[in-house]
Amino acid sequence: MKIDETRSKRDSELEFDLANLKKELFGLRFKATTETSANPSRIRTLRRDIARIKTVVHERAQQIRGQEPR
Repeated sequence: MKIDETRSKRDSELEFDLANLKKELFGLRFKATTETSANPSRIRTLRRDIARIKTVVHERAQQIRGQEPR
């Protein structure tokens, strides 16, 4: 997910995406500890996507940057 895509979403969409990404990351971490077939690059991608969403949510909360028009 690119930063432009993230900024164009509403807050409710970001919260929904964040919850789904966290669930997926938990599942992959659990799978990585129990099995050897977990994809490490997917874990890295998920962590970065979560960080992007949290950054945008924080920017909006601090009124650094508002929601971009679609």
